[in-house]
Amino acid sequence: MTQADMAGSVVAITGAARGIGRATAEAFARAGAKVAIGDLDAERAKVTADELTHAVGAAVIGLPLNVADTASFTGFLDSAERQLGPLNVLVNNAGIMPTGEFLAEKPAMTELQIDVNIRGVVNGSRLAGQRFAERGRGHIVNIASIAGLTGEPGLATYCGTKHFVIGFTEALHRELHPAGIGVTMVLPGFINTELAAGTRPPAWSRALAMREPQDVAAGIVAAVIRDARTITVPATMGVLLKATRLLPGRLRLAAVDALGWGDVFTAPDQAQREKYHRRLAGEQ
Repeated sequence: MTQADMAGSVVAITGAARGIGRATAEAFARAGAKVAIGDLDAERAKVTADELTHAVGAAVIGLPLNVADTASFTGFLDSAERQLGPLNVLVNNAGIMPTGEFLAEKPAMTELQIDVNIRGVVNGSRLAGQRFAERGRGHIVNIASIAGLTGEPGLATYCGTKHFVIGFTEALHRELHPAGIGVTMVLPGFINTELAAGTRPPAWSRALAMREPQDVAAGIVAAVIRDARTITVPATMGVLLKATRLLPGRLRLAAVDALGWGDVFTAPDQAQREKYHRRLAGEQ
């Protein structure tokens, strides 16, 4: 898809009432696309859509969506196409990241992560992919995480779900790209959103590691235009990760701990995390 093609294209984004999803909806709208925001919080999705419509002057709609439910996802895409036209791009953005040691994690929270972070991506990729295959065009963007390339204490289930997204998306690219369907994997690092509230990288690395959701959004729009397979935001995190992974296993882990990365998710600001965890529990 070229920059010119973006004008009038139809983009659907999951989990887009807030955070990276909202920023991505705004970025696509400013690029000339018509955007469907899907979110479990249907009221917040509509408010966000109205705000973006007013701010950008583009066609942005907010729709209810439970990404783990196939019927709900189908209905979301059907409604988006009925109101905006044939879908061109799906961004599987919806994701959750509770923190804490795995043995203390409630089974319901484990299942919720699997539902949102894995089933949501699978459902979206299949349902959008089928439509794209019939038309011989389209683009799927799956939001993974830098944590999907590592194993972070305090994020065991989350890391596992994002490892899945990485492998799944790489395979999907190899299957669909030869048929003219774009598939992009996005690897965000520390992004200033509610999802990461209370977790902070070591002070020395913050300029290298932390970015705003608008930075991820700009990267996603650019990736769709140039048909990129993978992007990392910020790119410096990818470089840092590759450098540490060149070390032997024990030495790598020792270096990570020495650099202050070992307790980022096991010792966050508990007040901020508790607020986020309460919201997640209310969505079950």
